Amino acid sequence: MSRTRSTPTGFPATEARIDALGTTTDCLTSRGGLVLFSRYLSSVSLMPELERLFGSMRRSMKGLPVAVLFRQIFCFLVDGTDRHMTTFDRLRADAGYAAAIETPVHAMASSHQVKRFFAAFSGYRTWLFRGVLQQLFLWRLEKTQPEVIVLGIDTMVMDNSEADVRQGVEPTYKRGVKGFQPLQVTWGRFMIDAVFRGGSKHSNHGDTVVKTIRHLVRFIRTKYRDVPIIIRMDAGFFDQKIMEVLESLSVGYLIGGKLLPAIVDEADRTPAESWLQIEDRNRVWQVLDMADRRQSWKCGRRALFSRTTALENGQRVFDFAADPTIIYTNLAPDTDFGQHLVASGLGSYREASTILRLYHARGCDELVNRALKEFAPENLPFRQFTANAALYYTTLVAFFLYEAFKEDVCEGVVEVTSYVTKLRRRIIDIAAKIVRTAGRTILKVTGATHEAIQMQTLWDRSARATALVWR
Repeated sequence: MSRTRSTPTGFPATEARIDALGTTTDCLTSRGGLVLFSRYLSSVSLMPELERLFGSMRRSMKGLPVAVLFRQIFCFLVDGTDRHMTTFDRLRADAGYAAAIETPVHAMASSHQVKRFFAAFSGYRTWLFRGVLQQLFLWRLEKTQPEVIVLGIDTMVMDNSEADVRQGVEPTYKRGVKGFQPLQVTWGRFMIDAVFRGGSKHSNHGDTVVKTIRHLVRFIRTKYRDVPIIIRMDAGFFDQKIMEVLESLSVGYLIGGKLLPAIVDEADRTPAESWLQIEDRNRVWQVLDMADRRQSWKCGRRALFSRTTALENGQRVFDFAADPTIIYTNLAPDTDFGQHLVASGLGSYREASTILRLYHARGCDELVNRALKEFAPENLPFRQFTANAALYYTTLVAFFLYEAFKEDVCEGVVEVTSYVTKLRRRIIDIAAKIVRTAGRTILKVTGATHEAIQMQTLWDRSARATALVWR
C-alpha cells in the first residue's frame, strides 16, 4: 500500500516540493511599481525641459539622449536597491527592468555612460539644476495655493570621510567627519533650493545665504504671487545682516539667537507674572516676550526667551531640566511685516504661541534631511567637485519628484509622511509580468497585489498628474 510522503510543513510533497530548476523567456520584473513612477515622469512633462536645458551636453548622435539618461537615473534613485554605479551594468542586461521603466533595451545606459555624463558637467550647468528645483517648487505652489509660505534654511553634513582625495571633502563642524556641507532650503517635505559646498563652509559662510534669500523671494513674487513669506533658521544664521535683508524685503523671519549672559540675567530678574505659559502636548513653555538690542544693532528687535520643560504623568519636571532658547523675529505689531500679516488676515501669526510652534517645527525641516539621506547615499563617488555636484542636484530633483509622486499618486495607499523604505517595499517592489500582444504592452500583477495596493487607482493617477508648466 503506497503512502504519500509529507514535507516538514505537513503538506504532501507533490504539492509543496520544487523538484527542478529551469529558465523562462517571459519578461518578468521584481520592480513592477517603477512603471507607475515612469508614467508619472511622462505625465508631469519634465523630461522635455531637461532635454532643452542639458541636451547640448550630448556630443554625438550615437550617444543616448539626455532625457533618456535622466529617466534611468531618476528610476535608479527611486528604486534604491543598489547604490553603486556599476548597478547600471546589471540593469542594462535586465529586459524586465527596462520594460518597467518604459525604455528600450538598446537604450539602457551602462555605468561608464553614466559616469561620463556626470563628468561632462561644468560649474555653470550644475547651477541650472537650481532653476529646475525652483520650477518644481512653483508647480507645487500653484497646486496647493498656500496662504503663507514657510521656508527653512539649514546645512546638511554629507559624510565622505573615507575619500580625502575628493575635491571639496573637508572637515565639518561634526567632530571627526569630513565631507560636504550644502546649504539647503526646504518647504514642507520638499527641497526647493540648495548650494553645494565643501565641508568647511559653515552655516552663514560668505554671502551665500543672503543671495539665496534674495533670489528665492524675487522668484516667488514674480512667478507666483505676493503672499507672506516666513523663513526660519537656527542660531548658526544669527546675523544682523541677514535680518536687515529680510526686513528690507518685507519677509518674516524666526532666527535662533545666542544665550548671552546679559540676556539670561535679565530673564532671571523678570518677575514671574511677566512670563507667559503655553502648553502644547507634553511640553510647557514659559515665555518672556521682550525687546532686545545688541550694541552693534541699529534698532531693537522682538525676542522670545523661553524655557521648555516636560510633563511626566501630568507633572512638570524640576526647573533645572529646563531648556532655554531665544528667538528673534519681526512677526510683531510694530513692523512692516507684522502689518502685512494683518492685511492678509494672518494676524494670529504674531502671537507668541504661534511663533514658538513655527520655530520648533524646524524639526520637520531636519526630517527632510534624514529622508534625503535615506533616499540616496550621502557618500558621493566622483573625484571632481562638479561631477559630485551634478549627482547631488540630480538626487534633489529625483527626491522632489519622489515626494510629489507619493502625494499625487500614492495617497491613500502610503502616507505622505512615510519614509522612502515603506514606499519602496509596498509600491515599487512588486512582481510583475510584461506581455506584448496585439500591438499593446500589458503589465500584469497578481490579483492579491492588484487589490492590496489599489493598482488600478494608482495606474490612473500616474497618467493624470498635473503637468509642469515652465515659466
